[in-house]
Amino acid sequence: MKILKFIGLGIVSLIALLLIIALFIPNDYSVSVSTTINKPKQVVFDYVKLIENQENYSIWVMQDPNINMDYQGVDGTVGFKASWDSKDDNVGAGSQIITAISEDRIDVDLHFERPMKGDNKASTLLESISENETKVTAEFYGHASYPMNLMNFIGEKFITDAQTQNLANLKKILEK
Repeated sequence: MKILKFIGLGIVSLIALLLIIALFIPNDYSVSVSTTINKPKQVVFDYVKLIENQENYSIWVMQDPNINMDYQGVDGTVGFKASWDSKDDNVGAGSQIITAISEDRIDVDLHFERPMKGDNKASTLLESISENETKVTAEFYGHASYPMNLMNFIGEKFITDAQTQNLANLKKILEK
């Protein structure tokens, strides 16, 4: 019986420690990943501003060949909305809306329904390195309230890996 008490006390202590640690972890985090594409900035911009093109390079969209995509509005303009619904829990369901667009930046609001509800933001930034080289930076701005902020480092790693692969896919497509 003493062993069970000791194990129970140990589990409660571990949970309390994790909750205390979570008090010191920021609720907000950001991920920024970049690559250089050997194409003029306008060519890259004209491709990435179209959300529908993500079907060709986004690992999340490409993960489920049976994903249901729905588009509303004029792609590449403020207010365009892309929604997805997948039975694959790694893809889930949600939407993104273009909220701002300029020659150097595209901002979107992300809304997730499944597997977890949430709202975040993302941006694609473009910078001309030379006449035929463009730096593309994918940024993601995440938020998790206490105590779920304890898991932010997992979200950061997951998003970093995914964005790195997305940019590699984009580079391969545009440099063909």
